[in-house]
Amino acid sequence: MKMNELSALEISFNQLIETLLVKKTANEQFTIKLSSERSQFTRFNHAKVRQTGCVADGWIELNLMEDQRSSFRQFSFTGNWDVDWQAAYKALQELRDELLLLPVDPYLVVPSGNLTSREIHSGKLLAAELVVPTVLKLVTDLDFTGIYAGGSVIKAYADSSGQKHWFATDSFTLDYSLFTTSGQAVKGTFAGSNWDEHAYIGKISQAKEQLALLSRPPKELPRGQYKTYFAPAAVADLLMMLSWGAVSEADIQQGNSALAALAHREKQLSSAFNLKENFQRGLVPRFNELGEMATPELSVIEQGILINTLVNSRTAKEYGKIANGANGSETLRAPEVSSGNLTPEQIMANLGTGLYVSNLHYLNWSDRPTGRITGMTRYACFWVENGEIMAPIENLRFDESLYRFWGENLVDLTTFQEFIPEVGTYEGRQLGGSLVPGMLVNDFTYTL
Repeated sequence: MKMNELSALEISFNQLIETLLVKKTANEQFTIKLSSERSQFTRFNHAKVRQTGCVADGWIELNLMEDQRSSFRQFSFTGNWDVDWQAAYKALQELRDELLLLPVDPYLVVPSGNLTSREIHSGKLLAAELVVPTVLKLVTDLDFTGIYAGGSVIKAYADSSGQKHWFATDSFTLDYSLFTTSGQAVKGTFAGSNWDEHAYIGKISQAKEQLALLSRPPKELPRGQYKTYFAPAAVADLLMMLSWGAVSEADIQQGNSALAALAHREKQLSSAFNLKENFQRGLVPRFNELGEMATPELSVIEQGILINTLVNSRTAKEYGKIANGANGSETLRAPEVSSGNLTPEQIMANLGTGLYVSNLHYLNWSDRPTGRITGMTRYACFWVENGEIMAPIENLRFDESLYRFWGENLVDLTTFQEFIPEVGTYEGRQLGGSLVPGMLVNDFTYTL
């Protein structure tokens, strides 16, 4: 996004705030949230371009509150003041009529405070005309499939109490797979704010090595417990289950949390396991839907003990807790798992005989109160004997408790961490991702 485009959006956003402050009645309060992007999308199939183009998109969510009632409207936001205000005024009038018909919300959190922030993170992305030749030059002889999404994303917030936040960042993600002639695949992701040619070459070279191993006849394993190395992408898949009924204080209070035993000090995880929210990388905004700012770092699990849950203001109001800037769903936004002592050279030797798991999918809770997660292995997963990859495996279903694989069965975490990006594009490009190491686990349970 060019700086003049950025300025036009910000000017129009600021004018919208000022106008709404003038137009609102004495008893009305409001919040407005902006989501905008200028993105290049290129989809690849069989190492050829299937679809490419640029998207310019933006929308505002206006939430109006009065007498403990609230409702919201969304409308397009262009940076053209005449068009934007016409849409905003129509939304305001509709909300005023609607509020009269709605019930009182006893836990409604109204705007307060006057925090402000402005962050702009500029990157060095590939020019639109360079995306195709740069991405494909290493894979022209392979069955390469994937999608590149890159550009500028803006998130902003303002309200009637005076809070205002502006966050803009340049970023890209490349979500790709390499396929064998038999349909086996190696999956990878590459992301950042600055295109790093050397790092991209390394990613593709590693994928090519795994692709060659996938050409071996697959090994079918009986169900049972196997020592397993989980690559960072698989660790990220397991970690994100914590955002679905685990680290939320509301879920703890309502008895729905997989970490209830941890919260009540009935159990603890391995002292090697540490999890925190780390916003210092500047990949996602620190402000939430209420304009509240999370601390730059928040320790969640420290040496296997739950130190903090994620608490938003609505939960705090309902259960008498102290809010810590969590979002409305109390999910992880910038998670980081600390590294351990397992060097890259030690992975295969310390694994010995067992499974090397690159990716997982179809994850779900099989028994949330005991922290049991079920899912499937996927893509480049291998059978290892005496520290040497012998064969790819047929897909396996697992069913295992986090109190075991992050608890007594956790052997070690790797010395290195990888950033596993969010690659979703539904309603807009998602920001952020997980910074995680690989991990080695004893007796991981595979059921089918």
